[in-house]
Amino acid sequence: MINVKNLTKIYKVYRKTGNLLTDIFFRKYENILALDKVSFSIGENELVGFIGPNGAGKTTTLKILSGVLFPTSGYVSVLGFFPFKKKEAFLKQISFVMGQRNQLVFDLPAIDTFLLNKEIYEIDDHLFKKNLQKLTAIFSAEKLIQKPVKMLSLGERMKMEFIAALLHQPKIVFLDEPTIGLDIFSQEAIRGFIKNYQKEFQATIILTSHYLEDVKRLAKRLIIINQGKILYDGSLASVLQKFSHIKYITLILEKELKKEILLKIGKPVAYQFPKVVFQIEKKDLSNVIAYINDKIPYVDLVIEDEKIEAIIKNLFKNHK
Repeated sequence: MINVKNLTKIYKVYRKTGNLLTDIFFRKYENILALDKVSFSIGENELVGFIGPNGAGKTTTLKILSGVLFPTSGYVSVLGFFPFKKKEAFLKQISFVMGQRNQLVFDLPAIDTFLLNKEIYEIDDHLFKKNLQKLTAIFSAEKLIQKPVKMLSLGERMKMEFIAALLHQPKIVFLDEPTIGLDIFSQEAIRGFIKNYQKEFQATIILTSHYLEDVKRLAKRLIIINQGKILYDGSLASVLQKFSHIKYITLILEKELKKEILLKIGKPVAYQFPKVVFQIEKKDLSNVIAYINDKIPYVDLVIEDEKIEAIIKNLFKNHK
């Protein structure tokens, strides 16, 4: 579906010198390396988390894959097409959803944009009605499509953006920060939609997000990029195993205990009776659990992994 080899993108950026004559007649330019020989392949029906810090090269990569940008060098093939040629057969099989870009007309109901997209993508009446029904049902948004966009909340507008972008049933979907700025309930709705859409339409999806919970909930495979280079390409489970060294143990105590007893487990990171939370090293987990079962009267015990944000930070530190 997607094949990229030694993909490189260099931006030529104008730099002011502060000298008026030089800035007008002898402009100084600097080459900025955005992508540095990036290579990966993505197969059919994969949902891949594509993550990294600001300026890492995520959006540049998606723009090249979707045909918005022309690469400086390297090989790129999407569905057998070179994206920048923007052939009609290619454009009808992809979609690009950006959390900060809108295609809906603010004063009109979303259904008007849907009907416009129907004509643009030449969707026949039967398929249009079928897809619209499926997509609105996934979001429980049947009534929202008739409301003027300006009357919708940010979360509701984002739902309409997704429906507009996916009515033509694209085989490949690029999602760039789709939940940015949304509240936790809208974020959860979008995550559920993405998951259900992929299951229903067997789409290949690349997801970038600064909300790493999006990636953790949706993607089994991660591609991690920093400073234009791929740092990691593999399963989420392997990232957790390789770069996570911490476990969190949460106890609900039966009774208050002396501080000395709790300190034998470790220093609590949070404690308000009856709840106490410990941060421990993975290698010490079995000994700590044995001690708790032997010495600590508790009602409930929960063991959790380190937050994925912290794990990714560890990965970046190891590659400096």
